Amino acid sequence: MSVNKEIKRVTTTSIRAMKAAGEKIAMLTGYDNSIAKALDAGGIDIILVGDSAANVFAGYETTLPITLDEMIYHAAAVVRGTKHALVLVDLPFGSYQGSVNDAYLAAVRVMKESGAQALKLEGGLEIIANIKKIVDAGIPVCGHLGLTPQSINKFGTFGVRAKEEAEAEKLKADALALQEAGCFALVLEKIPASLAAEVTAFLDIPVIGIGAGNACDGQVLVVNDMLGLTEGFKPKFLRQYLNLYTQITDAVSQYVHDVKDKSFPNENEQY
Repeated sequence: MSVNKEIKRVTTTSIRAMKAAGEKIAMLTGYDNSIAKALDAGGIDIILVGDSAANVFAGYETTLPITLDEMIYHAAAVVRGTKHALVLVDLPFGSYQGSVNDAYLAAVRVMKESGAQALKLEGGLEIIANIKKIVDAGIPVCGHLGLTPQSINKFGTFGVRAKEEAEAEKLKADALALQEAGCFALVLEKIPASLAAEVTAFLDIPVIGIGAGNACDGQVLVVNDMLGLTEGFKPKFLRQYLNLYTQITDAVSQYVHDVKDKSFPNENEQY
């Protein structure tokens, strides 16, 4: 009689062990139950419930409008669809940049109401006290430096960050501060590959890149972009593995045709 092998959940400890062993970490975003199940079945290590849901799900130009309640809704749906992947959730803009206590309360809400395993916060030294409070409460935190989309109005562009020496030095100082504050991992977005390689080498915690080169300990992409569901968005760092937009529109067109010419449903598709 066969015995079902127990599926073990990826943890922050196993993610750090992957860096130590030289095993690359695979992360994709996910926002709903159906996609979460597919990502989990595909063996993804981490599902990031990103505030990019504001862009790909709600159609906003930036990540700023999404609320804490909406992030909890998406995160809970993803958690219910997973057995293997570590579920990492973005704290949305405005929920953690203020007082230490406000950041702590937002973090606790997400963990209690979604069932996720960890949180991601954008920023460095400016929010170190807030991160320490969350980590001290027993909540794992992943940092995020480089292009931080919640600060898009400050940057004014989605271009590559830390190309100049001063910003690169600040990023390195921020990365060390985040590690010392207890972050279990760090996301680096859209920075020079050489800088990402340097940061990855001097940090003990895993570094996961998006548009940050191949030397990072892992990679993350927005799942809608990777699957070709986001029409017309093809930045240099994106590898598109499918073209779902075209496949879906073709399928819908065929369905419309079949309904209008009365070939659907046929005799085998009715009671």
